[in-house]
Amino acid sequence: MNKRDILFGLHEVEGIGWRSIDKICKAGFLSERAFDCTAEDWERIGLKQGMSNRLAKVLTRDWINRRQSGMESARVSMITVFDDTYPELLKETPQPPWIIYYRGRIELLQAPGIAMVGTRVPTVYGRKVGAVLAEELAASGLTVVSGLARGIDSVCHEAAVGQSGGTIAVMATGMDKIYPSENRGLLERISREGLVITEYPIGTKSHPGLFPQRNRIIAGLTLGTVVVEADSRSGSLITADAALEAGRDVFAIPGPITSPKSRGALELIKQGAALVTGAADILAEYASFLPEKGNSLSNPEVENTPDGTLCAEKNLTSDESRLYHILHQGPCSLDELLEKSGMDFGHLHSVLLSLIIKKAVTSLPGAVYKVI
Repeated sequence: MNKRDILFGLHEVEGIGWRSIDKICKAGFLSERAFDCTAEDWERIGLKQGMSNRLAKVLTRDWINRRQSGMESARVSMITVFDDTYPELLKETPQPPWIIYYRGRIELLQAPGIAMVGTRVPTVYGRKVGAVLAEELAASGLTVVSGLARGIDSVCHEAAVGQSGGTIAVMATGMDKIYPSENRGLLERISREGLVITEYPIGTKSHPGLFPQRNRIIAGLTLGTVVVEADSRSGSLITADAALEAGRDVFAIPGPITSPKSRGALELIKQGAALVTGAADILAEYASFLPEKGNSLSNPEVENTPDGTLCAEKNLTSDESRLYHILHQGPCSLDELLEKSGMDFGHLHSVLLSLIIKKAVTSLPGAVYKVI
């Protein structure tokens, strides 16, 4: 079995979390030797006794084959962090999921996305604004990403699912445990026309602790997060925090100062989140990510360089081409790129994200970037 199969097997063992798999990878046990490990071997790399005993007992080739067959029978597919189809933006975040289980259009993971989140009990104003904004953003080519929760999440999914950008629903349960249950019909439609994903194996039930973990994926998949309507203790603010931690944009829609449902969004605006009064505010930030608005290579200095053809093939904008040309000479740190490009930090960060999404550039440890 290859490391992809073994990673899947480890991921399916109950109680084996992200950090445990990280220890296993760093110890070099993500190989056939995993099947020969005793409980003592697992303990020596830092796993707890109960977990070590479970791995020594459960992890076999036959067990992995059975779990894979069960996943296929449930019409669920997967990608791993080792696959080329794994989204680059998500890979750049703290603790990216080792495995993504999915149903639907996997190509949406490569599309430019915008997260839209908010309260589970929205006002009429919140529902209206969320629906209008999600529809316009998705119709313009951005993929709307949310968490399938009641309220704003559901409103945004429903508005975006039929548009060109589509929608991605990120579940906080296994693919077979639909929560909330009233969203079964919506989930089925998204799995046909959009994409449904989760990092949790089949059979994983809803638990309060899983939702904050789910939120980091929503933020990590996207260029920015829009908080539509949220009170001061809303879980949507966790998604906004995750977006900031991943170096992504945060937007907030203002609401009445008398409404408790607006307090969270208004507080974000006071802290520096971009105020949104319409889809144009967001689309202006991401125009270069949208196919119909993308600029072709137009910088003659770059066109005449040896890498100019590569820039044209990747449909890079002028600023993207300039950075690509700099990095074509060799890897550079963020500080070096700031000096050589003359861009301000915010714009440089945006252009680098675009290059990563277009698979023209990748990042190395220590905030160093190089061409692919």
